[in-house]
Amino acid sequence: MNLNTLKPAKGSVKNRKRIGRGEGSGHGGTSTSGHKGAGSRSGTKRKIGFEGGQMPLQRRLPKFGFKNINRVEYKGINLDTLQFLSEKYSITEINIDTLIEHGICGKKDLVKILGRGELKGKLNISAHGFSATAKDAIEKLGGTVTTL
Repeated sequence: MNLNTLKPAKGSVKNRKRIGRGEGSGHGGTSTSGHKGAGSRSGTKRKIGFEGGQMPLQRRLPKFGFKNINRVEYKGINLDTLQFLSEKYSITEINIDTLIEHGICGKKDLVKILGRGELKGKLNISAHGFSATAKDAIEKLGGTVTTL
């Protein structure tokens, strides 16, 4: 090993421009910020979507659609899920607390029972809503439907 063959470890020296270190560095003077304007001053940020003064994409595209602010969002739970619950835990009384306990819905969810699948036994179910097919299927087997 000789002094003329020494090199820094690979990756330890980064090849970046050192801004504001005099004219000889090539990045002195305005320190690559240009002259005047907001971009040359400290503490500036560009808006998200800023395109250098060109009309931004989100303003060029047409507006469409309608979002109803009064929409009531329900968490749909099908009959086959309820059947699985009743078989696995041998439950005949299903309410919101039961569903929350088994991780099927959250505390703040409004629950609607939907008609996919079929029931094999009598169930007493209370929820915020029921589809017509689900209600018929539950009552056909002698179960009760309670709307909260």
